[in-house]
Amino acid sequence: MSDVPFFRHLIRPVVDFPKPGVIFRDITPLFQSPKAVREVIAQFVQRYIDADFSHIGVMDARGFLIGSVVAHELTKPLVLFRKQGKLPAHVLSQGYQTEYGEAYLEVHADSLAAGDSLVLFDDLIATGGTLLAATHLVRRMGAQIHEAAAIIDLPELAGSQRLRDAGVSTFSLTDFSLSEH
Repeated sequence: MSDVPFFRHLIRPVVDFPKPGVIFRDITPLFQSPKAVREVIAQFVQRYIDADFSHIGVMDARGFLIGSVVAHELTKPLVLFRKQGKLPAHVLSQGYQTEYGEAYLEVHADSLAAGDSLVLFDDLIATGGTLLAATHLVRRMGAQIHEAAAIIDLPELAGSQRLRDAGVSTFSLTDFSLSEH
């Protein structure tokens, strides 16, 4: 990132949450600033307005907050990637490791088809587990990932590198080192 976004100071570090040794990056204060939310949305819309992709994919739950607005602004269909047991119709499921244990991500099996491509949105890229699980699900439906996007990247946890190794381009508005408070 060449420029420090003005909203960066609104991302609150919470030390030792959800377990000792972890610095959780809380975006709640950012959402309490309409100006900051507008800027975040504007930056993502500017990046993707002329890009060639068909859908926006959003990660449960904080990815919903940004990705759904970007989908609205770009007039793109929205694909929900949910935590296990939250979707009512036939789903595809993918297990993955988080920083805190194992989890499952699900998507409606009819959300995408061959030829579709999407930008995946989450609040942050840490180990990349959630976005990699979504990538596997997208590819199982025959679709492609245009890019994985987030407000925050935590490069020391290597999630962006894991995504790039899987053939997925990444983009974030800002990044934090693990030691930054």
